Amino acid sequence: MPEPCVLAIDSGTQSVRALLFDLRGRLLDKAQVPVTSYRSPQPGWMENEPEAFWQTLCAATRELLQRTSVPRGAIAGVVLTTQRATPVSLDAQGRPLRPSMIWLDQRRAAHAARLPWWWELALRSTGMRETVRHFQHEAEANWIAQHQSEVWARTAHYLLLSGWLHWRLSGRMVDSSASQVGYVPFDYRRGRWAAAWDWKWHALPVRRAMLPELVAPGSVIGRVSAQAALDSGLPAGLPLVAGAADKACEVLGAGCLTPEIGCLSYGTAATFNTTTARYLEATRFVPPYPAAIPGHYNTEVQITRGFWMVNWFKEQFGQDETREAARLGVVPESLFDALIEQVPPGALGLTLQPYWNPGIKRPGPEAKGAIIGFGDVHTRAHLYRAILEGLAYALREAKERIERRGGARITRLRVSGGGSQSDAALQITANVFNLPAERPELFETSGLGAAIIASVGLGLHPDYASAVRAMVRTGRVFQPQPEHVQTYEQLYRQVYLRMYDRLQPLYRALRAITGYPSSDH
Repeated sequence: MPEPCVLAIDSGTQSVRALLFDLRGRLLDKAQVPVTSYRSPQPGWMENEPEAFWQTLCAATRELLQRTSVPRGAIAGVVLTTQRATPVSLDAQGRPLRPSMIWLDQRRAAHAARLPWWWELALRSTGMRETVRHFQHEAEANWIAQHQSEVWARTAHYLLLSGWLHWRLSGRMVDSSASQVGYVPFDYRRGRWAAAWDWKWHALPVRRAMLPELVAPGSVIGRVSAQAALDSGLPAGLPLVAGAADKACEVLGAGCLTPEIGCLSYGTAATFNTTTARYLEATRFVPPYPAAIPGHYNTEVQITRGFWMVNWFKEQFGQDETREAARLGVVPESLFDALIEQVPPGALGLTLQPYWNPGIKRPGPEAKGAIIGFGDVHTRAHLYRAILEGLAYALREAKERIERRGGARITRLRVSGGGSQSDAALQITANVFNLPAERPELFETSGLGAAIIASVGLGLHPDYASAVRAMVRTGRVFQPQPEHVQTYEQLYRQVYLRMYDRLQPLYRALRAITGYPSSDH
């Protein structure tokens, strides 16, 4: 009998990857298909047809299974991890009614309805009313109900992307509780839909009957249907296991099981996470997200436009590297580390605050990005180093916020995501945090985390700790360089931490004068 393996499907923002892992965490085979169907009908909008997500998934699984030497009979089950906060509106027959707004979409509902008086009073007394108003403006369901009322009137089912793909694979509207990250009426503390009295039902037009059944990660949702097998090439009857959202899987796949390990994700969005069995709000009144391990939480702080800024730099300033990379047959980002070597730590005082997107509390909805300290010596190389340093500063601030709220020191760092492949980024991280920065041996940490969930859910490993010990390994470790740590410590304490408070009034004035970002972005 061949050794069993699991198939993890990672439906990310930029691509869908179909990944076969054995029970020792080795990547046996992989197929990757880019997502090229996004549309931006207006500035700040970003959407995709739900059917396009499904077709891209099917293209990836068909490519993998057509070429792999792994016997189909060895595949014990399939598990999904997907980008977060991407809703799908369906009619009564389960057919999509409109394109899905993905998490990068910036449109906002025009109105935030008043809640019942008792909720208005309670939220104002706790200082939460503005946060809830932000929730109402950001909720895609509110935008649809206000701007496309005829579509909302026909919406019988409201799923996140993971639920939509589970529906296409199995014919069941069931989703993982660990995938419910978005503007839906979810109780993050208890891992279930909000209670009937919760304010979220008043803040959103969503009804309980629209939402899928929720199960814990690792639960067997169902089996691949005959139609899905025809579409995707997957074996009919293959068990479908409930996974978790991509960041939660990334944390698990990096081996971050306990609160003293901080997990940095250098992806399109940059995040700092720990895993804890205790409900812990890193920012007061902003809930932690469900972890990939049932009954646990991820204390996430997010920089929305994290390593997206590297792509922004490439498009605006990296034409030389782009041309040279095309000649060499490599990705342009691989040449950017050479720019870092031209510039001393601290970028000769050029300091970047990476708030390219507004936030909820810190940063608040008025926040903008900032770069200070320009002089005539600065070049695009200094700017590139300042981007990486600014992201590291922001994530160090997140670490310290989690430590203050949780009381436990974070003593180890694991760095995953696309940006983790940059040696320069890892060395800057180690120096800014003054902690060793560990790179997981395997780059596909989100897919690996999903595979770990499936291995436990299918009984192939007895528990998560055993699965992580067997399947996760650390690769290169970057040690802090004492000669640079002090420079970063001073810049972080004396400059970076003071920037937001000093600039916040100016951000508010800029928004009031220019109208950007406006209420409908």
